[in-house]
Amino acid sequence: MPVISPSSYRPPFLFSNPHIQTVFPSLLRRVTGIHYYRERIGTPDGDFLDLDRSDVGSQRLAIILHGLEGDSHRSYVLGMVKSVNKKGWDALALNFRGCSGECNRRVRFYHSGDTEDLDSVVSHVVENRDYSELALIGFSLGGNVILKYLGERGAQVHPLIKKAVAFSAPCDLESSSHQLASSGNRIYLIRFLRLLRKKIRMKMAIMPESINDNGYRRIKTFKDFDDRYTAPIFGFEDAEDYWRKAASKPFLPQISIRTLLVNAADDPFLTPACYPIEEATINPKLFLEIPKHGGHVGFISFNNQGEYWSETQAVSFINA
Repeated sequence: MPVISPSSYRPPFLFSNPHIQTVFPSLLRRVTGIHYYRERIGTPDGDFLDLDRSDVGSQRLAIILHGLEGDSHRSYVLGMVKSVNKKGWDALALNFRGCSGECNRRVRFYHSGDTEDLDSVVSHVVENRDYSELALIGFSLGGNVILKYLGERGAQVHPLIKKAVAFSAPCDLESSSHQLASSGNRIYLIRFLRLLRKKIRMKMAIMPESINDNGYRRIKTFKDFDDRYTAPIFGFEDAEDYWRKAASKPFLPQISIRTLLVNAADDPFLTPACYPIEEATINPKLFLEIPKHGGHVGFISFNNQGEYWSETQAVSFINA
């Protein structure tokens, strides 16, 4: 049964609080020594994706996906890039549309179940690079994208993709979206909505006929945002339709490569529906680890290597 229990993660002293785990790395962690070079690729709809690469001359590549309103320079991405490089993997950090510092060309941006751009990146790598093995590693929204991508393709996933790891993935989007609207998570929700408004305004500057932020102050929840923007832009009926179709949980039984999902039991963004114990029990390729602590994309460790437990765990899994 691929439910990993007990988890090996133990938080440092005074770091068991889930909000400390969630906030500390974002505000105070500094990861140095990564020198990216940027590669821009086109998408089938005439837009572009910016990929930040850190190569060590390997035949193996880890493709890393950030979370909502993140980018390739977030500490959790840099930490993972550094760890995979150290263990002999090239790294490619995907910036979702509009997250690389430049507004994308189309009205569409990205969402929790948008697997098309990941497929474009995989296709680009396969066609233009001579790698013998690929691994996918994603955080939060990026983790959900990877899980859905693998489940959609099932046994037809590209044979170079051998392993995948997802951390803090909201695999049941509807319950997670409602959870973020709860009073205890209000500070996170406000921050996300402010960041998303900046993206809307960037788009307004170049395509005012297609999108605007008039009355944005009335948007108080992800349901409000997804009803107004995500659903119509991507062709969903409404927020609920988007959440149902974009969630990775229904796709988990079809995953056909060794995949590790790590969701902390105290993650403030997740609900019980985001811990797919049944799906992991029946799918021998899906490994589920539920540490007691870790918060959302936390898993803090203090050691001489400067490596977080999540990074050690991910590299160990893709190297196994």
